[in-house]
Amino acid sequence: MNEVYLLTGGNIGNRLAYLLKAKEEIEKRCGSILKESSVYETAAWGKEDQGAFLNQVLKIETELQSEEVLKTILEIEEDLGRKRQLKYGPRIIDIDILFFDDDIINEHALKIPHPQMQNRRFVLVPLNEIAPAKVHPILHKTIAQLLAECPDPLAVNKFN
Repeated sequence: MNEVYLLTGGNIGNRLAYLLKAKEEIEKRCGSILKESSVYETAAWGKEDQGAFLNQVLKIETELQSEEVLKTILEIEEDLGRKRQLKYGPRIIDIDILFFDDDIINEHALKIPHPQMQNRRFVLVPLNEIAPAKVHPILHKTIAQLLAECPDPLAVNKFN
């Protein structure tokens, strides 16, 4: 079995409903959810002239390989109505692979661990909630250490 951390997020429509639907589909198509963070709200990152995002981290256990997980989460995004139009633009749902076991994958369409996670508080805060001692296989620091060093100034607040 493979241990995978996924980040779900979105800022269009009923944001919480889309996160819940994504979580249901991930469990149906990818594998069992072992842990889930609280849902967090943060201002948009990278392109600020849009609504705030909700984000959640899920830890799943799956028999799928990394390429299969990527294919499946892209299908889930599409099935939920995601349209890829503008980099860092608004989206109904976004699902990113943060970690796949302790693998390091550097392919054109798949980079694991997520190459920007250490620079994004909206990733690290929910990840730290469920896996503070998880060690980044390239940076050799825990999630708690990466969060403490994160240069991102955006506030990340629990939703509800």
